[in-house]
Amino acid sequence: MTGTARSRRLFDRPYLLLTLTILFWSGNFIIGRAVHGHVPPVGLAFWRWFGGCVLLLVFARPPLLRDRAALLRSWRVVLLLSAIGIAAFNSLVYVGLQSTEAINGLLMQSTMPVMIVGMSYLIFRETVSPLQGLGVAVSLAGAVWIVARGDPSVLATLTLNGGDVVIVVAVACYATYSTLLRKRPKVDPFSFLAVTFGLGALILLPFYLWESFSGNPMRFDRTTLLACGYVAVFPSILAYLCFNRGVELIGANRAGQFVHLMPVFGSGMAILFLGESFQAFHAVGMVLILSGIFLATRRR
Repeated sequence: MTGTARSRRLFDRPYLLLTLTILFWSGNFIIGRAVHGHVPPVGLAFWRWFGGCVLLLVFARPPLLRDRAALLRSWRVVLLLSAIGIAAFNSLVYVGLQSTEAINGLLMQSTMPVMIVGMSYLIFRETVSPLQGLGVAVSLAGAVWIVARGDPSVLATLTLNGGDVVIVVAVACYATYSTLLRKRPKVDPFSFLAVTFGLGALILLPFYLWESFSGNPMRFDRTTLLACGYVAVFPSILAYLCFNRGVELIGANRAGQFVHLMPVFGSGMAILFLGESFQAFHAVGMVLILSGIFLATRRR
């Protein structure tokens, strides 16, 4: 089997693609919180999308030239998807992580599959079966169980602040983006990403300049360059290629359930890189999440 054939075969496996997406996004969440006092949030988002666009143009120039007519015909949809799924979502997440704890952020992120189901009904009147609804509830319970570290009383002590509200708005933006992906033009995936990344960076440019000139400029040191390099490649190019293809193959409602894997991967990274230990609540949460995803992704 040739390399091209292997790539095409991989690109037809939605569950693997969506699992990789959440793995890369979990790393993005950790990076965003880790550098929150060092890298300005809008600056990190701008260089993420600008860098991702530049890297994509290395591969996307031939298909982009072929697809430019189709992209121009669908410019309203492309601009909307760029605004809410590229510029708004990640900038708001980085801004929210400046003033909220990681546990709050993970809990807010766990509401995304529920929001996607709601948006799909509001926009396209798409409903879910009772079995899929049960799967959403079970996987959400597993995500909350891990975030609460197996102690429901932890949730009672959580206090919401401005950062949490910002992340909720960000999640609503991405739920809308995921739902509207079915309206995107039928073009090469690299063409679509290059254009949306470029438009997202362009939308963020005035906000980045305002942030820089208001006393919070980027410091292009080793930490900043490593953070920007990671977020430009893994949670941007690779994750968006995988997620968009996953939604194309199985739909937004079913694809959204994989977001509940974020606490699983986040806990795994904490165990691997921060020396935390594997606890019973991890096992319980993982079983609930995987069971919920299994139920929610079954075809009717």
